Formats: sequence, C-alpha cells, structure tokens
Amino acid sequence: MNISTSLKYLSRCFAIAALMPSAVLAAASSADSADSYRNFESHQFRPLALSLSGDYIYVANTPDNRIEIFDLSGKKPVHAGEVMTGLEPVALAARSDSELWVVNHLSDSVSIVDTSVNPPQIKQTLYVGDEPRDIVFGGKDNRYAFITAAHRGQNSPYTDPDNPGELTTPGIGRADIWIFDADKPGKDGGKPILVKPLFGDSPGPLAVTPDGSRVYAGVFKSGNQTTIVGRVLVCRGGANAKPCETAPDGPVAPGGLPAPNKSVEGIRQPGVGIIVKWDGEGWKDELDRDWSDVIKLDLPDYDVFEINALKPADEARSFATVGTILYAMAVNPATGELFVANTDAINEVRFEGVRSDEREYTTVQGHLHETRITVVDPEQGAVSPHHLNTHINYEQFPVPATVREKTLSMPVAVEFSGDGKLAYVAAKGSDKVAVIDAARLAKGQYDPAGSEQIVVPGGPAGLVLDEARGKLYALTRFNNSLVVINTKKNTVDEVLPLFSPEPDAVIAGRPFFFNAALTSGNGESSCASCHVAGDKDELAWDLGDPMGAMLENPSRVIGPLRGRPKFHPMKGPMLTQTMRGLENHGPLHWRGDRTAGNDPGGDPLDTAGGMTKFNQAFVSLMGREETLNEAQLQLLVAYSMSMVPPPNPIRALDNSLTPKQAAGKDFFQNYKSVMGMTTCSSCHVLSERRGYYGTKGDLTHIIGGRLTKIPHHRNTYERVGMFGRAASTTLLEDTDHMGAQIRGYGFTHDGGADTTIRFMSYPAFQFPEGNKQRREVEQYLFAYESNLRPVVGQQVTLSSDSGAQLMARAGLLVERAQAGDADLVLRTVVDGRQKGYLMQPDGTFLGDSLRDEAVTVEQIREQGAAITLTAVPRGWGTRIALDRNDDGVRDGDGQH
Repeated sequence: MNISTSLKYLSRCFAIAALMPSAVLAAASSADSADSYRNFESHQFRPLALSLSGDYIYVANTPDNRIEIFDLSGKKPVHAGEVMTGLEPVALAARSDSELWVVNHLSDSVSIVDTSVNPPQIKQTLYVGDEPRDIVFGGKDNRYAFITAAHRGQNSPYTDPDNPGELTTPGIGRADIWIFDADKPGKDGGKPILVKPLFGDSPGPLAVTPDGSRVYAGVFKSGNQTTIVGRVLVCRGGANAKPCETAPDGPVAPGGLPAPNKSVEGIRQPGVGIIVKWDGEGWKDELDRDWSDVIKLDLPDYDVFEINALKPADEARSFATVGTILYAMAVNPATGELFVANTDAINEVRFEGVRSDEREYTTVQGHLHETRITVVDPEQGAVSPHHLNTHINYEQFPVPATVREKTLSMPVAVEFSGDGKLAYVAAKGSDKVAVIDAARLAKGQYDPAGSEQIVVPGGPAGLVLDEARGKLYALTRFNNSLVVINTKKNTVDEVLPLFSPEPDAVIAGRPFFFNAALTSGNGESSCASCHVAGDKDELAWDLGDPMGAMLENPSRVIGPLRGRPKFHPMKGPMLTQTMRGLENHGPLHWRGDRTAGNDPGGDPLDTAGGMTKFNQAFVSLMGREETLNEAQLQLLVAYSMSMVPPPNPIRALDNSLTPKQAAGKDFFQNYKSVMGMTTCSSCHVLSERRGYYGTKGDLTHIIGGRLTKIPHHRNTYERVGMFGRAASTTLLEDTDHMGAQIRGYGFTHDGGADTTIRFMSYPAFQFPEGNKQRREVEQYLFAYESNLRPVVGQQVTLSSDSGAQLMARAGLLVERAQAGDADLVLRTVVDGRQKGYLMQPDGTFLGDSLRDEAVTVEQIREQGAAITLTAVPRGWGTRIALDRNDDGVRDGDGQH
C-alpha cells in the first residue's frame, strides 16, 4: 500500500466538505443539533488486546462505548460479538481467555467482562479515580491489576469535604496507581489493595516486564523543566531584591526582556513574563541569565516510575527527563529496556513566524514538539532520548515533500517482536507504522527510511502483534477501523470499519487537527502537538511575532478600568488552552485576538469565526507553505467546535455543594469584591442555559493595563500542582522556597500565579474575612459548573448478591436522571441477546423493541442476568439504549 491509499481517505473528507456549506458545518458543531453525540476526544492508550489463546482480538470502539470482538481462527478476522461497557473505553487487558478488563475514561470505572459466555456480559464494575487511562496485569501469576488515574474524583479515597482531591495540599503527586487483586477485586464497586500516589501529574501509559515483576507508569503530560518568571519588575539581588522603578512601557530588570522587544513598527511590547528552563545548574533564560534566586520551586520532572509488582507497597523508583508528553511504553522482552514513545516540547524558544536567512530572531515554526523514543535502561539507570526525525532540518523553509514522506508524528503505541529485535511504532499523526531496529535505536543509530514505514490510513492509535499468524493489528482513530497488517510483507491486508455514531463533519475534520503530514511543512507538527487530545500540554508558549502589526480590538471591555488598547503582536508567554467547550465563548486566545470582529460586519462573539483566524498558524507555526483552503478550514472549525469537557470530578455526584463551596459561590456571585465596585461573576458569567461557564467572550484589564479575555472555570481543578512562584512586585510579598513541585505553571494567562489564593491576593480584590473567604471561593472554583453534570458517565452493575452500597448508588443514578442531570441507560442480557433499556420520567424502563412494555428494574432483574446502569449525557439515551444508529428502527426490531 502506498501513499495514494492514504489520500483516498482524505478525499472523502474533501467530498464531505464540498457537500456541506458553512451553515451546515456550523450546525453540526452545535450541541443543540447534535444532542445524541458529543465529542470528548479521549486519548486511546491500549485500545487493542489479544485473548491469551490468541484466538480473539478485542477492540475498543471508543466513540460507540463498546468493545468489539473478532474471531481470528479463520483466514480473516470475523466479527464475533460486542459488549457495551462504560463511556469512552480507552484501554483493555485480557486477564484470561474468559475475562477482559476495560478502562472507561469518562465513566471513572473498569468493566470486568465475562467473555466465556455468548453474548459476553459485564459481571462487575470497579470504581477508580478520575479519568483512568491504562491497565496492565503484573505480580506473581499476573494476579494484580494496575490502573492509572488522576489523584482526584468522586470515587477516590481523598474525600475530605474541605479539600476534596487534596487540591490545596502542597507537595503531593497528582498521579495514582489503583491496584486490585484480580482474583478477589472486592465486592460491590471493588476494593483496591492499594491506591499508590506518584509524584507526577495525571498518569497515562503503563508497561510490564514479561515476567510481571515490574510495572512502569508514565506521566501523560509531564512537563519539561520550564517555568515562568512573572512580569519582570524586580532588580536582581537575591532574597533581598528591592523593587525597581517601574517604567510605563515595560519591565526594567537589568537587561529587560531579551531582544527583540519592539515590533517591526518600533512599538515596545508590554511588560510580560519570561520562560526559563532548568539546565542542571540554574533556571536560565535565552540569554543564559540565571533566575534561580527568584524561582521558588524545584521541578524534578519525574516522568516514569518503576513499581515492584511483587511488593507494590514498596517505594517506587523514578526516572526523570524522559519526555514532555508520554504516549506509550513497552518493555523489550530481550533486553529489559523500556521504550517510551514521547514528544518533547521546545517552548523555551520564543516567537512564531516564517524561517528565512534574513530573520534575526528565533521562531518555533515547524519545531514545536520533537518526536522521540526514549530508552530507559533500568539496570544502569540510564535515560537516553532518541529523535525519530533526524532527517529534518528545522531551519529549512519551505520544506521539500521528500522530508514529510519519512517523518513520524505523534508516536502513540509501541509493540515488540517476541525476540525484541523489532519495535513497531504507531505514528498517529503520520498515518504510518514504523518498523524500527530496536538495537540500532537504543545505540542512537536510527535514521528514518520510507522503506521501513507502513502506510496505515486513518491515524493508527493502537497496536497488537499476533506473531503466530504473522499479523500486526492496528486501530485507526480518524476512521475508526481495525487494520490487519502482514508483517512479512509490511503491507495492509484488510481494513475492517467499526460502527461510529460520530457526525460526518467530526470524522472528516479530525485529520486537519491531528495529521501532521497534511497540515505541516516537515510532517512533525499538528494542532494536537500542543492541544494534546484536543486539550492542552500544560505549558506556556511565547508565540508572538515581532514582524506582526498592531491589531484592533473590537471586543467589549468590562471592568473598572477604561480603554481599549490594541493587541501588540508580541504577546509574551501564555498557557496552552483547551479546545474543549469553545462554543458560545466568543473570541479566542487568552487575549481574544483571534476574533471575527475585525471582519467587515463581523461579530467578536462569533466563536466559529474566531476559529478561522487560526488558519495563519499552519504557515507561521506548522511550517506549511500555504494555509488551508476554505473547505478544509470549515471542516477543522466544525471538528474543533464539537469537543466538550468532561464532567467536574470534584463536585458531588448529586450536584450539591459542600458548605465551603456554597459559601464561596455566594461570595463569588454576590459580593462586590473587585475594587469594591463589582462581583467576580460580573465578569465570570455563569449561565448554563446560554452555555456560559465563566465567560461569555468579553475582555477585561489585567496587571499593567493589558487586556485578556475573561476565562472560563470548567478546568480550574486541573491547574493544581504548582506551589511556589517567582518573586514580583505585582504579586505581593515574597514566599519561601516550596521545594519539589510537579508543575511549572499555575493560574492566570501565563501560569505565573501558583495558586488561586495567590491570584485572589492581588490588591484589586477585597476579601473582608481574608483567606477564609479566599479558600471558600477556591473550593467553589474547583467544583465549578460544567457542560455535563457530575453524575454523567457513572455506573453501577447489579447482580443477585449486590449489597446495600450498590443499591444506594443505583438509587442515586435514578434520582439524578429524574432530576434531569442525565439519561439513564440499562444494559443486560435477555433470552440470549444483549438488550438495552432507557429509563422514563416515571422511573420505568422502555426496551429496545416496539414490542416491549415499560418495566421496572425489579422486573428486569428477575430475568437473572446482571444489569449495568450508566448515566449518559442528556439526549444520548435513545441512541445508546434503543437505536444505536439513529435510523428510527429500534435495535431489537432490526439489524444494527
């Protein structure tokens, strides 16, 4: 199969664009017109698994919330069954030939599936922490199940009502490993033998040695030992530094901001922060100036942890500086080396803009995140990163097409041959699987070659090797298909599409977000390089352009200060923002400078119009020779507008607030705390009916008189992990050194406020009762309202011996569905067929056939099989329970 095969898939995308005018695409992105499907874009960590006998392959159909089963005993894979699990299954592991464990990312659960019966059935649902991502079995006889999850969530053990998720506790890791005895996982929702915190951010991939004795856990978005020095307004001089005289046009620390600090028009940029990176000796900026005397934290950058699977309670060993975004890991069965597929960010370099011989300043064009495999040698303790795209000359622009043909982007899966000689690497952003000589790579002798790359159209997201049959199986995310690869010929034998409920506009638009070969010059960078899985990379970037011109600001400015200053082309460091939940939020970027308001007759509150202003980034950031055409751009806009954030994991499942959260909300909404003139909520507007979750698209002034768009608060809880900050005259008194931290960026536009308390301590804010009220507001912001109610995704499996705890949880799901927080779906097996039911307003359940009469839960349970209740987003229930393909024919009455 050659590259032309890959283009067939893209041609379908263009065909969809041609048939869909802009108005239709905009409608496809609206939650009101697509109530039966919303796009969470959950990253798939281990979406394929072979049964232990090798006779079956299990496939995570993530958008359809199902596991598909294929029989491999014949000449070709044959679909042999399916089972609905939780929402957004992203990882699978076969415990035995009769048992499959499934990690449900949005449901915060693990489904234990009995695969020995026909049809397969869920026999138990285990509850874990927030957004679980991966699973492996290890220990003696693979007795223990290891599951990665964030250190928070309604199912976690951190249930202090005054500090849920331990979000205000410095010095703890945000990464948990949930460990279950797979033989005895515990009754009801399960009881882990250990929840093991690790000193890192939210964890991601796992790997296990062939003998099961060691398990490796990776931090998904782990950082790269960079942090922010706040707006540079201090004289140098260590702990006794005195404030300098503040100039009206910017910072006045010795040397000020590195040049250039004026636009091409000669206008000095506003005072901004500086990104600094730890070089082993100090915190250095691009001029090699050492800022260690004002950085109040350490970033050990522990990326990978080694767990003794035989004694999981033992202290975990750590490995640092492995990479910035860790996508996948695998242990070489021959050498014991750990191969970590990752990307490494270059955010310490300032500015975007086209590379040229005449350019006198830096640019990250085409060089955002490098694609790497880092080899960790546990015996020697060595960490050796290896660039997979050594053929790229990052100074070259434009880039010859021959460069893209060899480039690998976004390495998301690694599989080894049984003898450890070959490593198969899925490059999701390149539509390729690379076949790499493992020994040469470990020695640093790898050079990419097109002859060693298999074109796999559709964005390969997972791999599993079947050496007995000479096959490699890949799951593609763009087109949701199982791909069969012949490992003797390194060719694609077959593509088996899976059913997907996603709208055509979402499917067709996804490649323009992820496919670097399509959207960048050298084939390495894409939107998803920084907006990882449609979210963020937890870093700040300084992406202004000194060659740019001042831009008019058409947006409304609110707040006590007046004036509408223009947007300077040099913006300073700003945090990567999530792409989830963009609709109804007006202009984009932290400053709101991506706006349709400067178009003739344009509206600054037109979010989709603002999205089109990112088109220039395909040249200035990704190094493409030209921007996307109109059809391509409209597909990207529709896709980007389709993504929504997950439910809040801090707020109680019944949507109630703790006393402190409630007090914080009352203060936030009603007390005129901003200079005694207005409330917090006057700017941070909350209106669930209108889709406002902290912002409606207005701008306000920040420190120094600059403007910023008022941000939403739906993911405030995710920013926790930086305690300790750089000193600045704008941030009140200095702080003590806070020691090791897991993040280099906190809150505000540049991450310079380590905590929300620090931000609320700015002189502009008034809190009559001091930190007591600040803490209350902080607790409310962590539990802030979101698009979906907290109960969405939550599950319970009831069998004949279920106890009072599970019955109470089932009652909660029923109660919240009747309150309008979610639709409630019931799945079970009746008469040898998987059957769905949807709860009605009166509490009865309607089956998936027109012949069915409304029944109660008790009547369904009398059938004898276990039942699983799942709270799904409102509007999803009919599709998931009754009519999978939304064709008007119920599943029990037709073929689906």
